[in-house]
Amino acid sequence: MLDDLHIHDFYRDAARILLALFNQFPAPATVYVEDIAGPDTPDEFGLHSPRHLACLGAMTWLKHSGYIHFSQLVRQEAVEEAALTHSAFLLLIQRDRDGVSNAQRLDQIVRGGSSPQVQELVEHLMHEMARL
Repeated sequence: MLDDLHIHDFYRDAARILLALFNQFPAPATVYVEDIAGPDTPDEFGLHSPRHLACLGAMTWLKHSGYIHFSQLVRQEAVEEAALTHSAFLLLIQRDRDGVSNAQRLDQIVRGGSSPQVQELVEHLMHEMARL
């Protein structure tokens, strides 16, 4: 079976983007791709790496899927005036029986969890948001 590294990267990027905006909430923020995916190494023509572009794609996908909104792309470097949607905010502040919020769980997993753990939690949160 193929190890879908790009899917693992997507889930980790999505988690980091959501957390970055949660930590700035309610103020809109500029989110830089390099802050999420790490430093980029453009090629000799100045084109961004596939990893950089995949992270930018995750930002765009989160917008089109209703998790975040932003006013515009800043070239291929960042999104401007980005914020969580109302539904995403409600999902992240939701607490479990132990009083731990989804944002806290997500932060813990991103900081110390494996790719499959990040994927599992983000998938769970996306299913939960579909119910809101």
